[in-house]
Amino acid sequence: MNNIFYEMIFRRKSFHTFRNVGNESISENELNDMQNAYSELAPLNPEIKTAIRIVPEKETNCKRGGEYCILFYSEKKDGYLQNIGYIGEQLDLYLVSRNIGTLWFGIGKTKEEHFENMEFVIMFSIRKISDSSKYRKDMFKSKRKSVEEIWEGKQILCVSDIVRFAPSACNSQPWHVKNDGELSVYRYKKPGKRGIMPAEKVSFYNCIDIGIFICFLDICLGHSGIDFNKKLYPDPGEDKEYVLNVKYRLD
Repeated sequence: MNNIFYEMIFRRKSFHTFRNVGNESISENELNDMQNAYSELAPLNPEIKTAIRIVPEKETNCKRGGEYCILFYSEKKDGYLQNIGYIGEQLDLYLVSRNIGTLWFGIGKTKEEHFENMEFVIMFSIRKISDSSKYRKDMFKSKRKSVEEIWEGKQILCVSDIVRFAPSACNSQPWHVKNDGELSVYRYKKPGKRGIMPAEKVSFYNCIDIGIFICFLDICLGHSGIDFNKKLYPDPGEDKEYVLNVKYRLD
C-alpha cells in the first residue's frame, strides 16, 4: 500500500464542504472495506487500542455535506493522539484511492463518547466523489510553509519537499525537522501564536497533526527506498516552542 499512499498524497484535498461532487452514494461493500482496511493499517504504537465507527453524518454535529462520518476511538495512553493521527492519515489516503473524499473534522461531537472502553478522539466526514476533477490537480500550489521553514540541515530528495503537504488543524503545520545525521521531529508552536483554535485545544490537535506528519514522513522515506528505525518520545502536550516526538536513524 505504501506506493498507493505516496501517489495519493499528490491527489488528496480536504473537502471543507462537499459541493458539486456528484450524486453517488457510498455502498455497503465500501463501508465494509473501510472497516477491513482500518484493521490492517499499521499503528504508530501497537500497544494502544483503537477502533472506528462509521455513522451517518446527520448523527453528529458535522454539517459539511458528507454522507457518513468515521469516528475514531482510542485508549488514553501516552502518544494516543499521535497514534490516531498516524493511523487516520493512512485511512485518509486509502479513501482517496477509492474516490471517497474526506475532511478531518476537529470540532466534531457525537453522542457516543465512549466505545468498548475507549474515548472518542476525532472524526472524518466522508462522501463519494464521482467528479474526479474535484481532487487536487497541483499540490504545489497549496499554501504551505517552505522547506526551509520546516527542515533544518541536509534535505532529502522526494521527502523534504513532500512531507510539508501533510494536513493539519487550521493549516497550522506544527512541525520542525532537524537533520544532523538522524532526523529529529519536533512539535513546533510559534510563541504567542495559536490562530483561530481555542488556546486549550492547540496542543491536542497539534499532537494529532504530528502523527499525520510522521505518517507522511514514513511513506516518503519508504518510497525513496530509505530504510529507517524510529524511536518515539513522550509528548505530554505542554505549551512549549519545541517538543521532540520522534527520532529516525536512517540506514
